[in-house]
Amino acid sequence: MEAVATEPAPVPQSLTQDQANDQIQLLTDQVRLAFAKQQPLVISGGGSKGFYGRPVKGEKLSLRGYQGIISYEPSELVITARAGTPLHIIEAVLAEQGQMLGFEPPHYAASATLGGTIACGLSGARRPYSGAARDFVLGVTMINGKGEILRFGGQVMKNVAGYDVSRLMCGAQGTLGVLLEISLKVIPMPAHEETRVLNCTQQQMQTLLSDLGRQPLPVSATLFHNDRLYIRLSGTATGVHSAAQIIGGDLLSADQFWLQAKEQQHPFFDSEQVCWRLSLPPAAPAVPDDIAKQQLIEWGGAQRWIYSDADHCRITQWAEANGGHAIAVDRSIDGYTLFHPLNSGLLPLSQRIKQSFDPAGILNPGRLYPDL
Repeated sequence: MEAVATEPAPVPQSLTQDQANDQIQLLTDQVRLAFAKQQPLVISGGGSKGFYGRPVKGEKLSLRGYQGIISYEPSELVITARAGTPLHIIEAVLAEQGQMLGFEPPHYAASATLGGTIACGLSGARRPYSGAARDFVLGVTMINGKGEILRFGGQVMKNVAGYDVSRLMCGAQGTLGVLLEISLKVIPMPAHEETRVLNCTQQQMQTLLSDLGRQPLPVSATLFHNDRLYIRLSGTATGVHSAAQIIGGDLLSADQFWLQAKEQQHPFFDSEQVCWRLSLPPAAPAVPDDIAKQQLIEWGGAQRWIYSDADHCRITQWAEANGGHAIAVDRSIDGYTLFHPLNSGLLPLSQRIKQSFDPAGILNPGRLYPDL
């Protein structure tokens, strides 16, 4: 897959520069006033991921109006956009040039924005093979908890000396700063994709994927559910067909399968129960039957979604004992997420970072943990 060498693509500008400057001034003024009054702020974008994180009380600070693509250079594989830009607009502009966001982010709603996507740090099925959201962030412009505008990184691959603060914003959920602008690396869209389906047990799945991982095959996604393994191949038509012959199995004809999996519209997620997400080493043992009543596995075994009647301590302890962590998410309730407890080393470090960026603790306080 080669970069598309074209002239810079025309990009939609929903705000003039003067309007953008006015928006920035309003946002910084609101943060400065909140800092002076010690008033908590609830940072919001499109609201598509309001369920992800703990409840936050405070005055709303909306990035919804601060949108637009600032620059896009297809030949350089870099796009810079404002935080409130709808994600579907960015993906449509990239698709016109045969390019895409390599971490394949979930939307969960049409209102999803770029800022919320990066703040939550969520990645889709391509994550183990192309990289996580943070791996594609080249630079950010943000407002810290004192109302100061800070810039980190840039618009090229090698731009970091010291701490890579721009990537620190991924997954921070606004607790460290208000994202204004984000520069991302993009990748070419694959010329051809095909999904193979095999019947196997979880142990057979792990063995097969381990064997395939040692071969130069264009695997771009995997999903295991009800003893069926789905393997997506992406690349040139010749490469994909060759890999399909090696893997075998049946050809999947459902065009929307991976989109439904990414957006959690797969039938597995059609439940009123709290869903647990276990992040584990791919070769970690199977989740015990007394923990996992139902299970869906992605990322070659590294991401396991389960429904469980077990106590949350039992689940988190098992995940930690096997080299991972667990998060409980209830998408039917905004602000219900139980994150894996931070250990005695990570908690004070996280608190010092929070203090550095947000000394008054006004930015999404408690969104991740009560003490952050």
